[in-house]
Amino acid sequence: MGLKKFKPNTPGQRFKTISDFKEITKSTPEKTLLMPSHKSGGRNNTGKMTMRYLGGGHKHMYRIIDFKRDKFDVPAVVHSIEYDPNRTARIALLHYVDGEKRYIIAPTGLKVGQTVISGENVAPDLGNTMLLKNIPLGTTVHNVELRPHQGAVLSRSAGTYCQLMNRDGKYAVLKLSSGETRMILITCMATIGSVSNADHFGESHGKAGRRRWLGRRPRVRGVAMNPVDHPMGGGEGRASGGQPRSRKGLFSKGKKTRYPKKASNKFIIEKRKK
Repeated sequence: MGLKKFKPNTPGQRFKTISDFKEITKSTPEKTLLMPSHKSGGRNNTGKMTMRYLGGGHKHMYRIIDFKRDKFDVPAVVHSIEYDPNRTARIALLHYVDGEKRYIIAPTGLKVGQTVISGENVAPDLGNTMLLKNIPLGTTVHNVELRPHQGAVLSRSAGTYCQLMNRDGKYAVLKLSSGETRMILITCMATIGSVSNADHFGESHGKAGRRRWLGRRPRVRGVAMNPVDHPMGGGEGRASGGQPRSRKGLFSKGKKTRYPKKASNKFIIEKRKK
């Protein structure tokens, strides 16, 4: 797992840095775990554009990922590590001993042929999923639930992780990779290890065309627009635009957007780093 640079034979390759994909062991997905993925182009159900700068991109199928890991006490063998076009992390195909197949988010260091299992009283080994009340303190985890039986919502993207710091009554204290420290019920599930493809943040697309393959259209700066289109538009010459703000006039670059009376605030011990 690393990054690959290119000789600048073309302008697009001069600054191109992508993954070497050495950890990928299979190039074709499991057909029984695929479903169609339809692109919206940023339009809602009435055809109105609600998200700008989306559209196009290469066609791909959605891989059904098991975020709940609710097949308890049934061992599974890692059959392959695969690329998923829908997410930054790698995915692993599991073959359970009863014949069922499932995809999971692949943790760093997971190898083909390794056995993983989920349950209440399993060993805290890489790739195993357990309740937070049974995981040793100081362990690095990912795919963490916020509510029991909800399915993993925290630490699912490439290179992210949480660290189990403490347990206080019915809550476990986890420190997220963003720097936030929060309390989560000890009856929630988490998977041992950190998410794979940590080098993703060092990638550079090198050219605009590669962003188009991923479904991203060119983004127009607010200061380049007219006053009717954006609060930062207009002015004589190359005006700076004044106070940075969004298209709707809300201040950006530092303004807090979280609702101050949000119910989950009481579970956050320390806010994320600025």
